[in-house]
Amino acid sequence: MARTPIDITVPDLSDIRAVVTGGSDGIGLRIATRLAAAGAEVVLPVRNARKGESALATIRQSAPSARVSVRQLDLSSLESVAALGETLRSEGVPIQVLVNNAGVMTPPERQTTVDGFESQFGTNHLGHVALVAALLPLLRAGRARVTAQISVSANQGAINWNDLNWEHDYDGMRAYSQSKIAFGLFGLELDRRSAAHGWGISSNLSHPGIAPTSLLAARPELGRSADTRSVRIIRWLSARGILVGTPDTAALPALMAATSPEAEGGRLYGPKGPAHVGGRPAEQPLFSRLRNADEARRVWAVSEDLTRAPFPVA
Repeated sequence: MARTPIDITVPDLSDIRAVVTGGSDGIGLRIATRLAAAGAEVVLPVRNARKGESALATIRQSAPSARVSVRQLDLSSLESVAALGETLRSEGVPIQVLVNNAGVMTPPERQTTVDGFESQFGTNHLGHVALVAALLPLLRAGRARVTAQISVSANQGAINWNDLNWEHDYDGMRAYSQSKIAFGLFGLELDRRSAAHGWGISSNLSHPGIAPTSLLAARPELGRSADTRSVRIIRWLSARGILVGTPDTAALPALMAATSPEAEGGRLYGPKGPAHVGGRPAEQPLFSRLRNADEARRVWAVSEDLTRAPFPVA
């Protein structure tokens, strides 16, 4: 089945610095490439230096005049997050766009971060919370737009308040949903607190729908030695233009959220096709799990406590 081309116009970004986590492959690499092609200076914080250099080559092949560089970051280590914050603050360059895109998904067995958190909660959520806190002066200076990449999985499950680290009855998919719900609630609360305290930051959410990426592929470091059945099915559907998206189309909601003049804080952007798993990007209603402001404040408070990265109140 022929696939109708799907794309958006990214505005001129010549005067901005953009930071994209998870930009060394998959959807993140495509987001970074489009930002660089639009003129942004793009910083890629990466865990794997070799993959980072490969990403730079890919971006420069697509956009020869791209201004792009890598920095070291392991989101599963709060020390590493703090070090990146110190590095970027020392450079003194305001940040106008931050796309928090990196993530891990469903290790078969429970794993923990360097700091002892369940790996998905610690990486997908807490690592990014600490990063926003570390970069806050630069985000404020740039009057930044911060986009949190969540997931359709944030529309199911719940936060396991009795066991945030899943030390009992670990379920990889439920833990993944929790990490994305928590991060979505944080992103919305960031927008509210910025407005209340005059930080000058706009914060919104995006989700890529469903597309063939490395999240469900073989990942030996996660204890997954072979591709999952789910990713094999997704690849088959994507190749035939059936229902789900491609890595290119899956990058578009975050690009829209992060760069469109019409995109606003406190909103969610994702594919508008059936079940929101593919199709053109558009604003869509907040998932039901993201609508409770009291829950968002609770997530904010516990995240500040766990990361030891408090935000200013004025």
